[in-house]
Amino acid sequence: MTNQSFEDASSSDFSEHEARNKKFRDTTGETFSRASDAARGAAEKAKRAAGDAASSVSDHVMGLLNDQIVVGAQSANHFAGSMRIAADDLERESPMLAGLVRGFAHNVDQYADRFEDQTVEQLVKSASDLTRRQPALVFGLAALAGFFAYRTFKTASDSSVSSPPIQPARNPAGNYNE
Repeated sequence: MTNQSFEDASSSDFSEHEARNKKFRDTTGETFSRASDAARGAAEKAKRAAGDAASSVSDHVMGLLNDQIVVGAQSANHFAGSMRIAADDLERESPMLAGLVRGFAHNVDQYADRFEDQTVEQLVKSASDLTRRQPALVFGLAALAGFFAYRTFKTASDSSVSSPPIQPARNPAGNYNE
């Protein structure tokens, strides 16, 4: 009989222990589930905030670039005006050259006016279309630009100028040269 009461006591302790473990597992699972949901929500908010920040920075940069296009077009118009003044000065000496300079100034004005009314996206699309239509021309221009850049850097490194010494030189007698 003592054995039976021990078994009854141990099985009831075991059942209580099982119930507590199940309750603990359920509570822990619920807590982890809530924490996981909260972390997902925070990650989504952070992702949206980062996307919004990137979008606003991108919009700001595009606005600055669009402003620079307008400034560049205005500078080109000023350059064309300067070329017209130069053509007027050349008219007496060389009318043919003056006509050539005026034609070039007219072309610069036209390009500036076309660029002034475009956005960065439109210019990129135009450049992309030109690359698709005339790949040999674009490749040739890139090669020409690379050649000029190479020659410029090579010439700059070949003609490094040495500066004169800061201290006056001494002659063999120990006196300073003047």
